[in-house]
Amino acid sequence: MAQVKISDGVLEGEILDNVLGGKYYSFKGVPYAAPPLGDLRFKAPQPVKPWNGIRSATAHGPICCQHDIFFNNVEPGSEDCLYLNVYTPTLKPEKKLPVMFWIHGGGFLSGSGNSQTYGPDFLVNQNVVLVTINYRLEVLGFLCLDTEDVPGNAGMKDQVAALRWVHKNIEHFGGDPSNVTIFGESAGGASVAYHLVSPMTKGLFKRAILQSGQNLSHWSRSFEPRLRAEAVARSLGKYTTDDKELYEFFKSQPIEKLVRIAAPLTVEEEAGIRINLMLAVTDEKQFGDNERYFYGDVFERLSNGIHEGVEVMIGYTTHEGAIQFNFLHEEGTFDKYNKFLQCFVPIELLLQCPVKDQLAIGKRVKEYYFGNKQVSVETVDAFIKYITMQILEYDILQYAKKFVQSNANRLFLYQFDIDSKRNKYAEHFKARPYKKGKCVCHCDDLMYLFNHEDSPVDTNDDSYEMIKNVSKLWTDFAKFGNPAPDGSLGVKWPAFDLEHQKFLVIGNELTVAEFPEREDLEFWEQLHQQYLPKESKFQLN
Repeated sequence: MAQVKISDGVLEGEILDNVLGGKYYSFKGVPYAAPPLGDLRFKAPQPVKPWNGIRSATAHGPICCQHDIFFNNVEPGSEDCLYLNVYTPTLKPEKKLPVMFWIHGGGFLSGSGNSQTYGPDFLVNQNVVLVTINYRLEVLGFLCLDTEDVPGNAGMKDQVAALRWVHKNIEHFGGDPSNVTIFGESAGGASVAYHLVSPMTKGLFKRAILQSGQNLSHWSRSFEPRLRAEAVARSLGKYTTDDKELYEFFKSQPIEKLVRIAAPLTVEEEAGIRINLMLAVTDEKQFGDNERYFYGDVFERLSNGIHEGVEVMIGYTTHEGAIQFNFLHEEGTFDKYNKFLQCFVPIELLLQCPVKDQLAIGKRVKEYYFGNKQVSVETVDAFIKYITMQILEYDILQYAKKFVQSNANRLFLYQFDIDSKRNKYAEHFKARPYKKGKCVCHCDDLMYLFNHEDSPVDTNDDSYEMIKNVSKLWTDFAKFGNPAPDGSLGVKWPAFDLEHQKFLVIGNELTVAEFPEREDLEFWEQLHQQYLPKESKFQLN
C-alpha cells in the first residue's frame, strides 16, 4: 500500500505489477469535485469536501450513467461520477515527471477512464504520470436550455475541474504541474480541441494530442441545443417551452429516465443511417459572472483563439469509417445509399443546402467514390474510404491546415496504420463480415497506448514492438514537445507545414509522407468552397 497527502486529505493507493515489467503506484476513485446531485444537477462542478482520516484509493469510482450506442448496452453507473485515477512509476522522482491527462471518447454519451479499457502499463513504463477521468455524459453532461440554470457544457466543465485538480495536486504523485499533456480520442479528441480555445483552461496544460477527433466535425457540437432539450422533454412526456418548468422537470427526473434518450430533430436523424450524436458542446451564453466554457464560432476560434505556445499532435486511423457498420442494419445494409443521394451528403451541408443542391452534392460524391457501381459488399473498401473522409479525416486535415496557417505553435500530423492481432475494433463495430483483410479501425490506436483487459500482451508477437514504439512516440511528445526528438526509432518526424504537409505514417514501420489524401482532400475542399461560403475563407489550396 502507498499513502499520499493531497489538498483534500490522505489517500491510500496500492503498488501494482506492470505487465511490461516492474511496478507502478495506483490511486483510483479519487474525487475531484463534489457529487453533482440534487440542486447541483446540470451545474458547474463544485469543490470536494475534505475528508478526515485515510480514504481508500484502490477501486475505481462510479462511472456516469450511460447508454453506449457503440455496443448497444446500458451501464447503470451513478450520477455521483466525478472521480479520477492517478498512476505513477514513482512518488519521489529525482525530477518531477511529465503528466499525461487522458480524456476518454464515446460520443459524449458513453465511456469512462477506468483501467479495464485504459490500463496505464504502457505509458507509465515510459516514465510519465498518467491521469484518467470520468465526467458527466449525455443529458447529465450536455443538456442545454440556454439559461442560467442549465447553460450547457457541464461535462466539459467537469474535465476542467479535473485539470485544475491536477494543477493543484499532481506534485504529490511525482508529477510536474507545469508539464501537462492533455490527450483524448474521438469525443475525447474533440474535447482536447475545445480545451485548446476555452478561456477556462488557459495555463492548465502545455501540450495536446487529438486522436481521431477535433471540433470542426458536426458531431462535436450541439445542433439547436434548446430545441433538442425540448425534444428530450417531450420524449419523457413533458410538453412545455417554459424555462423554469423545463429545469424543474429535468431536475426531478430519476436518473434512469435520462439515459438512452432519443430526441431527433430532423427526419434525417430519425432515419438513423449516420452516427448522430445529439448532445455535445454548445456555444454558451453569458449569465452574470458565471464562467463560460466555450462561446463563438469554432472556425474563428481555431484561427485566433488557440492558447499561445501549446504544441499539438493530431491524427487518424486508416479505416476510421469502418465504425459506420455499427449503425447500419444488417439486412439491407446499403439499400438507402443506393436509393437516396442525400445519404452521401455530409450533415453540415445537408443542414444548410436546399434539396436541389443536396442532390447535386450526393451525385458528385457517389460518382467520385463508386463511379457507376452500386454500394455493396464488392465496393466496401470505397465505402469505408468515403465514410472515413466524411466523418473524420477531412475535418482533421482541415484542422491541421487551419492551425498552422494561423498559429506559431508546432503541429505534428500522423496516420495510424498498424495492423496486428491487437486490432480488435473492426469486429466490435460489426465491420468484419464486410471488410476483409487489413483494417485499422476507429479506436484501434488505443490498443497500443493502453493495456486492455481483454487483450493480454504477447511479448513474442510483433505487436509488442508496436506497443513500445507508439507509447514512446506519445510520451516523447509529452516530455519534449517532439514525438521523435532523437531519431531513436529510425525516423525524424517533421512538424506539419502548408508547403510540404509532411506527416508520419505509424504502421508496422514508421515512414514520413507528404500531402495526405491529396486528391480526396481537394475534392471535399471544392464541395465546401462551393456550398459553404461561410467556411470558404478558411479553405486552403
